[in-house]
This record gives sequence, C-alpha cells and structure tokens, in this order.
Amino acid sequence: MNEKKEKVIIVHLNLGESDHILDDKVKEIEELVRSSFAEVEAIVIQNADTINASTYIGSGKAYEIKEMADNMEVDTILFNNELTGSQMKNLEEIIDKKIVDRTGLILDIFARRATTKEGKLQVKLAQLEYRLPRLVGFRNYLSREGAGIGTRGPGEQKLEMDRRNIQKEITQIKHQLKDSHEQRKIKSNKRKKSIMPIVSIIGYSNAGKSTILNAVVEKYSLDNKKVYSDDMLFATLDISARQIELPNGKDIIMTDTVGFVSDLPTKLIESFKGTLEEIEISDLLVIVVDSSNVDYKMQLKATTSILKDMNIKDKKVLYCFNKIDLNPEFFYDKKDEHFIKISAHKAEDIDKLIEKIQYMLYEKYRYFNILVPYSNIDTFMKLNLKLYDSEYLDEGLSAKIYIEASEVDKYKEYLR
Repeated sequence: MNEKKEKVIIVHLNLGESDHILDDKVKEIEELVRSSFAEVEAIVIQNADTINASTYIGSGKAYEIKEMADNMEVDTILFNNELTGSQMKNLEEIIDKKIVDRTGLILDIFARRATTKEGKLQVKLAQLEYRLPRLVGFRNYLSREGAGIGTRGPGEQKLEMDRRNIQKEITQIKHQLKDSHEQRKIKSNKRKKSIMPIVSIIGYSNAGKSTILNAVVEKYSLDNKKVYSDDMLFATLDISARQIELPNGKDIIMTDTVGFVSDLPTKLIESFKGTLEEIEISDLLVIVVDSSNVDYKMQLKATTSILKDMNIKDKKVLYCFNKIDLNPEFFYDKKDEHFIKISAHKAEDIDKLIEKIQYMLYEKYRYFNILVPYSNIDTFMKLNLKLYDSEYLDEGLSAKIYIEASEVDKYKEYLR
C-alpha cells in the first residue's frame, strides 16, 4: 500500500492492571494500529486510581502529550480506551490534534476491510450508533484537512445532520440489514436441513483461521477455491464457506468467520450478529488459538467471552492450537476438552485436524454391511444413504453404509 503512514501516539490509562495484563493490552492496540496501516511513534502509560471525567487522563498529562505530539510531528492521539464525546472534545481543545479511541480505531479498520454491501452497511450502522452520542467530539477533527484513522465511513456532512436525521438513517440501515438477514437465514436453514454438517472456524483475529481453511481446501475440496488470508488483525470480514470431503466419504461445510479481539465494541458485535449466525447453526466449533503467542490465554478468553455475549452454548468445541512449529514446547492441560496442536503449514497436521473433526462429528457412526434385494432397491434408494464398496450380486446390491449405531434398527432388514 503506497499511502503515507499516519503517525500515532498511543495513550493507555492504567487503573491498577497487572504488568502482564497491561502488556497484553498495549501489544494488542499496537497490532490494531498496524492493521490500520498507521505507525506507532510513542506509547504513553498514565497510572491512575480513577478516570478523569473531563479529560479521561487529567489535564496535566494531556498538556504533556500535546508537547510530545508537537515535537514528534504526530497528528493522531489514540486512546486505548473508550472516550465520551465531551472527553474527546476537551482533549482535542488541549492537545489540538485528532483524538481517536480504541472503538473508533476498530470501527475504522472494519470500514476499510468491508467489501460486501451487507458488510459495509453493518460497519456504517455501528459507526453511526457509536458516533451519535459523541457528535460534540467529532465536529472538530472531522473538519481537519486530510484523512486517516476514524475518518472513513460517515463524513463531516453526514455527522452535521441533526440527531433525528441520523437516527432515521440508522433505522433505514437496520431495515436493510433485516432483509439481508432474512435472505441469509433462508440459505442457512437450507444448509442446516442438508445432510452436510457445518463446522465453523472461529477465534482470535490473526490466529491462522483462513490459513487453516485454505490448507484444508487444498487437500480435501474439489473446487480448491481459497479464501483471502493476510498477517494482520481483521484481514477480512467476509464469512467464507467451503464444501469439504472427509476421509470417510462424508461431505461437510467449513466456514471461516470474522476474527475476534478482546473487548470487541458492543455495537460492532450487535451489528455483525447476523453475519455470525453461521456459528449458531454449526455442528462443531473449531476455536483456533495462536500457540506461539505468550498471550494465548487472553486470545482464548476474548473468543469465549464473545461467544458468551452471543449466547452461543451447548456446542461441540475443538480447541485448535495453531503455529505449534513456532512453539514446540507448548502445553495445554485441559484434559477434559477436545484439543489438537498443529501447524497449518504442515500437511500431516492438517490431516490430523481433519481426522479429529471427523471423529467428533461421527464418533457414534459405524460401517455396516448390507444386502438389498433388487425388488427393494427403489425403496431403499429413497433413504438417500451414501453407499461404500457397492457391488451388484446375483441376489441384490451389496454395500456398506455409514450410520449412527443407534439407528441400526432402521436398516436391520438389509443387514447381513
């Protein structure tokens, strides 16, 4: 990308967090800045007991940041917290630079990544709902020259409309998304009614979800249509679905969803719930975690927390610890959970993953030998069972079927 990188000073208010949690949060915001194609010039940590209602960090620290920004020729001050409209306005009056908070940054990244009509509408809705109570804080910096973080999406003219008009637009977008949701729900229900189980790959952004799906597609899919993958947070917002054939001959649908980060903005979760409904109808969730990251527990917590917010429960879950080649000593001690350690770049590990998925989906399935008399073949074929090693003999059709052991009585007349 040829555009000039925006220079940013990150500000984090530390309200008594442990060193480990503090490091986690700072590293994550740095990755988010990188994903927005900006550049971190400095990081300011302000230790405090309480939040300053007027300027969040206190006016004294704000003036220090102003001097730092002037000296470094930085135009954007990014707060790793969520600010109110009045706090943004007060900070900008003191620092005289563009003020962006963490939620604004994430929304901006989503605005940059959205490619589908529905994705753009979802982001625009989240932006408008986020900005509506903060109009007083947005009026100044949106009128500044230049673009950059926080300026994509609804512009100055849009935000200068009165609240009633903005609320009207929010309502219109919600209606459009509702129509899209209904259409996608029909498609999802068709998928759910099909005989193919749905496996959703979810997890922290940049943990390797798309890389895993591409590796699976390359070996286990006929169309070999890969999905977009890049080494950054929120590389893509689109859900990708691919049909995969398992070693047992069964077909499944694998989907790759938008990645998560800790404290994902509530408005964004609400806007993307429709897109994430694939998770709700899934038969198996594969939660991908970057095992090479020392903060893998934070990533895992971020993912499970969002699932909880979406009220996703009672699902089969496989924890997939990716990038094990970068951390061969990785150890996971939850023996009561299904988990696997892999490198998405190793074909044998992808095979192990597929075998594990097959086992979890079909652990109660068994092969049974059948013989169907020719007089019953038409009736039998209406059962829509997949046949293995089929052979036409004098007495009828000989084959194997792959069914749940509990359903064997349905086909007992054909067993041999």
